[in-house]
Amino acid sequence: MLPTAELVANMKQWRQSLDKDDRWCILINADPDALASALALRRILLPRVHNADIARINEVTRPDNLAMIRYLRIPVRVWQAEKADQYTRFAIVDSQPHHHKSFCGVVFDCVIDHHPLPSNADNSPYSPDAYCDIRPGLGATSTMMTRYMQGLRMRPGPRLATALLYGIRTDTGAFERSGDEDDLRAYQWLSRHADNNLLRRIVRSEYLRDWLPLFSRAFRSLTDCRGSGAFAWLNEVNSADLLVAVADFFTRVHGLKWIAVSGIVGKTVIVIFRGDGGRDIGRLADACFYDVGQAGGHRNMGRAEFPLAAVPENIKVADFVLKRLQTRKLRRATSPAGEDKDSADTP
Repeated sequence: MLPTAELVANMKQWRQSLDKDDRWCILINADPDALASALALRRILLPRVHNADIARINEVTRPDNLAMIRYLRIPVRVWQAEKADQYTRFAIVDSQPHHHKSFCGVVFDCVIDHHPLPSNADNSPYSPDAYCDIRPGLGATSTMMTRYMQGLRMRPGPRLATALLYGIRTDTGAFERSGDEDDLRAYQWLSRHADNNLLRRIVRSEYLRDWLPLFSRAFRSLTDCRGSGAFAWLNEVNSADLLVAVADFFTRVHGLKWIAVSGIVGKTVIVIFRGDGGRDIGRLADACFYDVGQAGGHRNMGRAEFPLAAVPENIKVADFVLKRLQTRKLRRATSPAGEDKDSADTP
């Protein structure tokens, strides 16, 4: 990875080459880090181009994300592929083209992200002169955008600084989940420019009143699992964000080391995992559901998705999920030296 100073120099050079007649669209899978990064890139682009719009491919349902858009006045619109020809250039932040089917068919001229590169990076749909900065060692793309603004001597206004601050906060889990010295320095610098009152309003917007019955459903279904964890079944829900909100709530319960909250979204069963770091939750998610769908994650958070059709007809979905949580063993892991390590699961 190039030093930060060299990356900022590359950004300056690329920015100087921008065409004043170009119409940019910044595509995102909207979450706090993506929204903040898109807002910052828009600020960087606008003095040099005709216009720069922000478009999201997903529905925003989490109340804190809705509050962020509302209070910080983020001009994000729904992406309409049929109107792509009104733009001459496309950028993507906090994501990469292979992350979502809605990005397929778009040739990107700018890619800025902190997630790992795909194994087939050479085949990615980038234009020949695309600006690419992908740094998986950082906790948030908002950190990258903050460093750019510092290098370009662009002072963010209170709303942009608050957005970037919140982007770093959410993606690093307030530095409990990830983040390094660069993330911390960016956070400290932004703190001097952000609006703390707006930040508090966003952070406190965690739940919608319509969600409260889901918590009642979760409390009634809560079942102990593997001695130190628990499982909650919510049945059919409108969005996986509801499962995430409930799972995040249970991380605040003293003595509960991990939680798996599951429900059905459309024709897909989704299981959201959260933990305190004592158990590798990502590996647990993988062990329980890798053979029926997609599963994995990090040490203290994970996710599994599989089609409803994968559940045998004579078994309730909740029972199917619970049995796997209770009985599946971790798959054998490979050490850095390439040797198999014992990975038997214990409570």
